[in-house]
Amino acid sequence: MDPNAIDKGAEGRRRLANLLEEIELADQVGLDVFGLGEHHRPDYAASAPAVILAAAASRTSRIRLSSAVTVLSSDDPVRVFQQFSTLDLLSNGRAEIMAGRGSFIESFPLFGQSLDDYDQLFSEKLDLLLAIRESEKVTWSGELRPPIDDRGVYPRPLQDPLPLWIAVGGTPQSVARAGALGLPMALAIIGGEPRRFAPLFDLYREAARRAGQDVAKLKTSINVHGFIADTMEKAADQFYGPQAEVMNRIGRERGWGPTNRAHFDQARNPTGNLFLGDPETVAEKIVAHQKLFRNDRFLLQMAIGLMPHDQIMRGIELYGTKVAPLVREMLAEERRSQPAGA
Repeated sequence: MDPNAIDKGAEGRRRLANLLEEIELADQVGLDVFGLGEHHRPDYAASAPAVILAAAASRTSRIRLSSAVTVLSSDDPVRVFQQFSTLDLLSNGRAEIMAGRGSFIESFPLFGQSLDDYDQLFSEKLDLLLAIRESEKVTWSGELRPPIDDRGVYPRPLQDPLPLWIAVGGTPQSVARAGALGLPMALAIIGGEPRRFAPLFDLYREAARRAGQDVAKLKTSINVHGFIADTMEKAADQFYGPQAEVMNRIGRERGWGPTNRAHFDQARNPTGNLFLGDPETVAEKIVAHQKLFRNDRFLLQMAIGLMPHDQIMRGIELYGTKVAPLVREMLAEERRSQPAGA
């Protein structure tokens, strides 16, 4: 018997139990959506988001349950649709898929996919997923996956169509593809000044217009890192250590230079990429960037690295009870102050 296997199993059980408590709290404090990533690494417990979200569906009543992201390139669109359609039924119509190419590559060799086909895999599998979403019976063929000849895909979801967002990391071609397809786009901003990404939103809307999509129906999201605590000092001190450890570990793998507290402090200023601080500070930053991007959704990833569970729970509580109401109030006030027809 391998005692390390027992230890890893116990640690995984604890982390998933904490995660379910966090999703349940997010629902209780009135947050709108919980997104769960897919990773195939020893430092993450969530390799099967749909399974975890299905468990969360039985403990929540209103919050939307989304992947963030499903690495569609290395998965099979039939199984992805079946899993999230099942989740939709279990959650009474609260499931969403956020599909992306993935910023980590572990799943590609794990499932026998070649990184040489990185973009073609995503393009083909997105095409198949859209076909399955559109019709119960599917006929489809591509180059990298066996064809389907008039086969049904079940179960069908409660929502029709099942919501599908495209997650992008700043590649213009990915942004334009989402716009041309008329699909909602979620842009991850984890480095640099967010304002630099504003032209991508213009590109997205212009690509949709050129493709004949109804621009008024487009939806966008920004997905960022950050943390909320009772004070700015507490938020910074609690978040810096785990965040720096994760970014330095990934940086060593990818050839990035090391981060430090000076970099961190710069990133949490009003124009930086970290949305961190007390509730008022974070709310003001969210609203300021909504004016810049005109985004419909804002996702904040607080669980970076091994953040203590009690700190994440407090952050979620403040997010739902303080930050979200402030943001809604400020945006509503701004709409009321605009001239008619503006």
